[in-house]
Amino acid sequence: MTGIIQHPRACAHWPALRGLAALAENVEAAAWVQAFKVVAVLEAISWAGLITGMIFKYGPADNELGVTVFGPIHGGIFVIYLVITGFTALVQHWNFKESLLGMLSSVPPFFTVVFEIFAARRGLLDPQRVTRPTR
Repeated sequence: MTGIIQHPRACAHWPALRGLAALAENVEAAAWVQAFKVVAVLEAISWAGLITGMIFKYGPADNELGVTVFGPIHGGIFVIYLVITGFTALVQHWNFKESLLGMLSSVPPFFTVVFEIFAARRGLLDPQRVTRPTR
């Protein structure tokens, strides 16, 4: 497998990413893929909790407890999803479009699961994926 640091698009323009790329390289690709799948589902579940809390907050119950509980949970999982997606994109050598779609899927509710299915069908989450050659 070609190292992430040598990948032309991974760190050529941002030398500060070399440290992050080295960290990503030290973890097996299968671990990043599994973490991505788990966090994608957790992000969708946290969306469901947040939406339920918003229904109780702005509905007839007028109770802010759901948003108070699920707001920070969703925010934390959202950030973790972005970090895990970034590392998975580096390790799996996703192109810019695939990486951007992965990141943007965290914004609409439940789209992280949609992107995970899309990525799995396209082979983007295959730990044995053949990496692109360096130039």
